[in-house]
Amino acid sequence: MSMRRMLFLLIALIASGSTIVVGRLWLQGQRPAATIAERAQESATAPMVLVAKGNIPAGFFLRPENLRWERWPENGLAPSYVVDTKRKLEDYVGAVVRVGLSDGEPITDTRVVRPGERGFLAAVLTPGFRAITVNVTPSSGLAGLVFPGDRIDLVASFKVEFQGKQDGASHPPRYASETVESNLRVLAVDQRVDDQNKEIVVAKTATLEVTPKQAEIIAIVAEVGKFSLSLRSMAQEDEPSLSDRDLTSYTWDNEAARMLPPPGTSGAGKTVSIVRGGDAKDVEVARSTR
Repeated sequence: MSMRRMLFLLIALIASGSTIVVGRLWLQGQRPAATIAERAQESATAPMVLVAKGNIPAGFFLRPENLRWERWPENGLAPSYVVDTKRKLEDYVGAVVRVGLSDGEPITDTRVVRPGERGFLAAVLTPGFRAITVNVTPSSGLAGLVFPGDRIDLVASFKVEFQGKQDGASHPPRYASETVESNLRVLAVDQRVDDQNKEIVVAKTATLEVTPKQAEIIAIVAEVGKFSLSLRSMAQEDEPSLSDRDLTSYTWDNEAARMLPPPGTSGAGKTVSIVRGGDAKDVEVARSTR
């Protein structure tokens, strides 16, 4: 065989070998890309599961900012997980956490209990406390802006009747308000949202967490007065609470409206006699506005 023919054969072998190596490298490079594309396609079609957003302790009332939807692998989907095709995030707003949840952990009906479900109040109540419900109006209930987990002061308004006559004069009924209890935790409100008509039915009752003694006090006050809820700040660690039944925390109607006379007066001023020389004249002195 001539040298020229051997040279051509060697060049052909080198070229074919190079082609095979390059082809294999190209195929190996395409496999990860195909795998990534397949995984991306699977991720796009994977179900959305409701998970905790941040670490949530037991006894915490869930709010919208505590929940989020997350893609979940089909092969890792448990029957107890909340899937977006079957449930809504709003269904779990106001639910209480039975056992603490970690960030990204799926929400399940065994880990939380929702309002209206059996055992809801039992799961929410602090040991030794009781639940009591009070009636509220749209204005006294803060127009539906109070939610489970909020802290409120309970203010009662009364109509005070004076029996008989004092100082020879009859006295009209008076009005007063008093902070009956403070720093109470709201357990539930009966507010409802109509998803179809986008209508909100403002709460008419609020359920509060109280001690047995507070429950007795509130039950009595409910018979003689009207309740209003006063919302407290969430940053309330240093804010004083009404302790030992602070009886100085009340307000009469004349403190709110200067034109009203103080309690126990008929509204007329005192009469004094002014003597000038031989003349005497009775003059009514205007009452103080405070």
